[in-house]
Amino acid sequence: MIIRKRSNDRMSQIVEYNGVIYLAGIVSDDKNLDIKGQAKRVLEMAEERLANAGSDKENILRAEIFVKDIARDFADFNEIWDAWVSKENPPARACVEANMASSTTLVEIIFTAVKK
Repeated sequence: MIIRKRSNDRMSQIVEYNGVIYLAGIVSDDKNLDIKGQAKRVLEMAEERLANAGSDKENILRAEIFVKDIARDFADFNEIWDAWVSKENPPARACVEANMASSTTLVEIIFTAVKK
């Protein structure tokens, strides 16, 4: 059975199937923040969504990270990521540069996790 949460006509922010949780891309709800601030906010929002789905950052399988300007922001993003990510259970990760839907969006992250 597929469970969908926080859905609208376009998408579901959380989808669960066979104990695997798929989060839609998360962007900061405050676009006035710099890369560090947006990264922190995205990770806070991810923790909230994971908890809503019965998981946490210890159970993340994969993170797909999109950064607007990787040359400018990669090191600052990684500083925030490294302070947040589980040292015991780091996920598989990809980080690439992407043209964002909004000119003020600096980072977007997609997570896949398993239930606790």
